[in-house]
Amino acid sequence: MGLDQDRYTKSNQAYEVACSLMPGGVNSPVRAFGGVDEKPIFIAKAKGSHIFDIDGNEYIDYVGSWGPMILGHAHEKVVGAVKAAAENGTSFGAPTLNENTLAAMVKRAFPSIDKMRMVSSGTEAVMTAIRLARAYTGRDCILKMSGGYHGHSDSLLVSAGSGVAEFAKPGSPGVPAELAKLTIVVPYNDINTLSAVLNMHGSRIAAVLLEPVAANVGVLVPQDGYLEIVRDLCDMNGSVLIFDEVITGFRVALGGAQELYKIKPDLTCMGKIVGGGLPAAAFGGKGEIMDLLAPLGPVYQAGTLSGNPLATAAAITTLEILSGGGCYEKLEKTSAALAGGIKKAADEAGVAITINRVGSIMSVFFTDKPVFNYEQVKTTDSGRFKKFFSLMLAGGIYLAPSAFEAMFISLAHSEDDIQKTIAAARKAFKAIKEL
Repeated sequence: MGLDQDRYTKSNQAYEVACSLMPGGVNSPVRAFGGVDEKPIFIAKAKGSHIFDIDGNEYIDYVGSWGPMILGHAHEKVVGAVKAAAENGTSFGAPTLNENTLAAMVKRAFPSIDKMRMVSSGTEAVMTAIRLARAYTGRDCILKMSGGYHGHSDSLLVSAGSGVAEFAKPGSPGVPAELAKLTIVVPYNDINTLSAVLNMHGSRIAAVLLEPVAANVGVLVPQDGYLEIVRDLCDMNGSVLIFDEVITGFRVALGGAQELYKIKPDLTCMGKIVGGGLPAAAFGGKGEIMDLLAPLGPVYQAGTLSGNPLATAAAITTLEILSGGGCYEKLEKTSAALAGGIKKAADEAGVAITINRVGSIMSVFFTDKPVFNYEQVKTTDSGRFKKFFSLMLAGGIYLAPSAFEAMFISLAHSEDDIQKTIAAARKAFKAIKEL
């Protein structure tokens, strides 16, 4: 489609400089806008539901730093808490009372968590949860879902083998094949394949790892009974069930997807909102598994910035607001209005889309068929999404620059924001239909 580059002179110049300093000009690949065949825009500031680029363009934001900005950007109470914490020091590498406070808040929200540990990223949380599961079971292999992204550690940066019940192959150069062989990949929402793999390799599988609501290939909704059966199969096989709730934790409900679907995993990984928008994450679960961690047990993990005082201050303030009542009802109402309006606009234009939504995360797939797993995601029309992205950005709507990502709605999104977004979508769909 192509953006009007005159609107992005400063961003284009900044990107040219960035490419001389950083691989691809970015510090995380999706930011390069390669998935939509555009050049990235550089953000100067944000407030509430809006972001502003360095050229002075304003957008209604549905990326929200990829999920954590559930209250909106630069929320005054969160900013105030971070400023107050910074005045006392930005990092100690020693215990603080805020760590106790935040851990207690997480434990109240997630009854499956007896004990937890704070870390600095979701990648670190999942990596350590897997290490714990292997130590607890005495097994080496893990099972994950096709397309599921759980960070860039070697055991997880893999792709499916050529057969249904085969071990994975490296998904990136630099990942040793021998490590990839310790991971099996099966389709999300496919109980038959999962059951077959556990029957074949169950005595070797330490953990089953999944996002209960998959949100890293676009949003995939668990089919009725899917999570319950996964829980039962893990129990029968003696495998640890790990929920990656880095995106869904505190997002789809205060207690995450496990509250929504009433399933208790053995271990839970969290990030994004649990850091209140600052770099922080956590993992936790059954006491008998967590007590294997050093210094109590033999499983080693450490981190200089774990439980950072700025992040814990932001997180505590964020969770206090979310616990105050009415937040998730408002998010549901706003998100339902947005999804309904976009679907109606597409129908009126004669453009086939499928919207998957759970609470305040949703995806627009350009297809007339249901989308339940990654294999179906790959059959959707990514070319149309690229056009949609460019048209929406030109209309002042900032979406994730990839057909395989989610939209995030915040408490700061107003009724006016939603109506403007629907109007931009209506215009975009009409243009797409005419192409």
